[in-house]
Amino acid sequence: MKKILFTGGGSAGHVVPNLALIEEVLSEDFAEACYMGTNGIEKSLIAEWKIPFYEISCPKLIRGGGFSALKRNLKIPSAFLSAVKQAKKGIELFQPDLVFSKGGYVALPVVFAAKSLKIPCYAHESDFSPGLANKLSARFCKKVFTSFPETARRLKRGEYSGAPIRRAILSATKAEARKKWNIGFHERVLLVFGGGSGSVAINNAVRAQIQALTKNCVVLHVCGKGNTVQSNIKNYRQFEYISEMHEAYACADVVVSRAGAGTVFELLALKKPAIFVPLEGQTRGDQAENAEYFRAKGLCRVISQSRLSKLSDEVEKTFEDDILKQRLAENRFTPANPLILQELKKALSL
Repeated sequence: MKKILFTGGGSAGHVVPNLALIEEVLSEDFAEACYMGTNGIEKSLIAEWKIPFYEISCPKLIRGGGFSALKRNLKIPSAFLSAVKQAKKGIELFQPDLVFSKGGYVALPVVFAAKSLKIPCYAHESDFSPGLANKLSARFCKKVFTSFPETARRLKRGEYSGAPIRRAILSATKAEARKKWNIGFHERVLLVFGGGSGSVAINNAVRAQIQALTKNCVVLHVCGKGNTVQSNIKNYRQFEYISEMHEAYACADVVVSRAGAGTVFELLALKKPAIFVPLEGQTRGDQAENAEYFRAKGLCRVISQSRLSKLSDEVEKTFEDDILKQRLAENRFTPANPLILQELKKALSL
């Protein structure tokens, strides 16, 4: 049977779309799937799928951070060459017929290694603004699929596909999810989360305004590992992590979250009114671009971290925003899964 080596990591946003495609590959049983990444979030997320995993060490560019960051960045060239050598060993072990990269610093040495071994590569870019890894690896890929139409025009061999979405995200129902979580069907529900490890800024804002937030709705707050606090506030439920996020989405009437591309496209696919809080600080600004793109189209609301003191007001406006709900209802979104799988099958000559 043919083999596809998936790679990508460093954050859940570089892994979860791969999981959506791996699920389809295993379901259709047209190829074997294996994975290459670091001992990071990708390793834990891939483990439940019980597919072969090859671990490598990859250098990561540090944005900002002053002199200490500069010293670490100066070591990147030698560390990168070492990562390419490790990746070659993994590729020779797995013997894949093609490589599919989801980007991130983890993927770049894998694509370089595959190219040197004459293994065809494909990639996907989730964000509006291409990440550095995909910019560099695009020249070595047969195609780079993109979530945004405009992004395809900015990449060598770019092709607009949309975003890969996990099956479970689209299959959960409000009635079943609320029954499982013991929430009334007609209660208003606010879901808040700040990414895989939580967000201090969002957590603090929610707790500072929790009385106002819980006055007229149930708040499901995913705050990250070790970030729960003691509370007996009615209508306030805290979680370090929710593995069944599709059920949390199904429960929610309004969502507050960061603006990672994976989250943004999942919420658009579900037509959920959302307030995005783009990540600030040591970032290339991709979340701000993702959020602004859809805010300009009237498909979401955006609030900066500096304005989080107004979060409860923004939440109430979103609950009452019938125009936003109508625009979301009219929005047509097709997951990228079928198109990308069709291209992979073609590449494998299936």
